[in-house]
Amino acid sequence: MKSTPLHPASSKGFTLIEVLIVMVIIGLLAALVGPRMFGKVGQSKQNAAKAQMSLFETALDAYRLDVGRYPTTDQGLNALRVRPQGEERWDGPYLRRDIPQDPWGNPYEYRCPGDHGDFDIISYGADGRLGGEGEDEDIGNWQN
Repeated sequence: MKSTPLHPASSKGFTLIEVLIVMVIIGLLAALVGPRMFGKVGQSKQNAAKAQMSLFETALDAYRLDVGRYPTTDQGLNALRVRPQGEERWDGPYLRRDIPQDPWGNPYEYRCPGDHGDFDIISYGADGRLGGEGEDEDIGNWQN
């Protein structure tokens, strides 16, 4: 008895046309989905900065309840972690961890008194400079 192969020699692997079609489909999907996904990265960093500012606001309010006022601009956000000199009523630390950088790796700016309320917390966005649009846009704790 002669055995016949289950698969003839002509059906081994994919043809060049099949591979090219699959690569074109993958390329089209990447071209459609990629920009949408990368656009979300900038927005998520802005949302993360707003969330961090909200945590700072809560800690600053606790500081004010204990000390009777918000930290000065010179004391900065570091007053939430380390007792400022001469502050006897300080009952911190008010944050569990060190003061983080903004999502782009820049320090937050703190001003007290602020231009928009009792204090301002500002992130200058991706470019780290005043002004800008999109991912470079400045974010402040007074914004929604």
